[in-house]
Amino acid sequence: MPIPTPFHSRTAVLCESHDWRGWAGYLAASVYEPSHEREYYAIRNSAALIDVSPLFKYKITGPDAARVVDRIITRDVSKCRVGQVLYSPWCDEEGKVIDDGTIARLDENHFRITAADPNLRWFRDVGYGFDVQVQDVSADLAALSLQGPSSRAILREAVKGIDFDRLGYFRLAHGEMDNFPLTVTRTGFTGDLGYELWVRPEFAERLWDGLMAAGARYGALPAGMIALDIARIEAGLLLIEVDYISSHFAVIEAQKSSPFEIGLGWAAALDGADFIGKKALLAEQARGSKWTFAGLHIDWVDLERLYDLEDLPPQVAGRASRTAVPIYKAGKQIGQATSQTFSPILKQYIAIGTVLNKYAQIGAQVEMEITVEYSRERVKATIVKTPFYDPPHKRV
Repeated sequence: MPIPTPFHSRTAVLCESHDWRGWAGYLAASVYEPSHEREYYAIRNSAALIDVSPLFKYKITGPDAARVVDRIITRDVSKCRVGQVLYSPWCDEEGKVIDDGTIARLDENHFRITAADPNLRWFRDVGYGFDVQVQDVSADLAALSLQGPSSRAILREAVKGIDFDRLGYFRLAHGEMDNFPLTVTRTGFTGDLGYELWVRPEFAERLWDGLMAAGARYGALPAGMIALDIARIEAGLLLIEVDYISSHFAVIEAQKSSPFEIGLGWAAALDGADFIGKKALLAEQARGSKWTFAGLHIDWVDLERLYDLEDLPPQVAGRASRTAVPIYKAGKQIGQATSQTFSPILKQYIAIGTVLNKYAQIGAQVEMEITVEYSRERVKATIVKTPFYDPPHKRV
């Protein structure tokens, strides 16, 4: 049975919909109001508070901490300074992705890794024989994501001890609010300006109250998983077990993916440390990958045509879909769209997925399966670069 997060006393009274879902054993609000629209637009136009406490969190410390993290992730940890955060996948010996997450360097020999799936056994196996301690600190930290164009202004008012005008993209800083300590990372899962705040669970309620009070005049709202799902697709961000399957849980080899095949080849530092899976990825780089990550713009006129045949308007607005559907070229299936959504801010139906590498040229015309009134049809689509939505204020 899912258990409440440290913010549950605040989120529960605000969740008018009573629509919850399980996330890593915790209760997470799907949507607070009867519909997700206001929550989505808070992310894009003002600010939204998202409870991300269910993330798995691992503390890696000791004299060999950097060496062990370098073995785990595909990024080059030697280039990560104290106060910096990396995003990276990590792989098995065959170069297939196990999971992905953020790696914060809190001190020279102190790292914190966030993950979507449990990874304690793997991290400890990787660190076996090294002078290192690997701890699961998931229950020791509450995490609250503040995302949106007004998030910096709100934090300026609410948090002391941090110069938010100087806190760079994927950097961290330590401050305080209401006389309790917190860590702020300039990270998030929305593709917008955003921050994640990390505190001891006993301070969670005070953190929520402080941000809600400071954010009131900016129109800040709590946001659930439905609004977050739309935002992360617009940002072209992957969701494990949806857009790729962890190699630890794949049933067959064909379900596994390398970083190159899911758009994370840029995060494979093949000239860096000897991370697990590097040899396999060097071989894949030399021979080329079978699959590649792709973004899709669905042709709205063709979509209208398919619905018009049933005397219906296009019925694609609303919640994002996590149901994979085939992608075709000249009648042949060449891949699959794993996440699809109507983007309210772009006014466009979009999708992300994987296609065979030889068909993945930007601008290529393909077709995506769509069900219209119980009939499986094919709608025209164009392969495009991601992210679909990438506002300049995200990194400034």
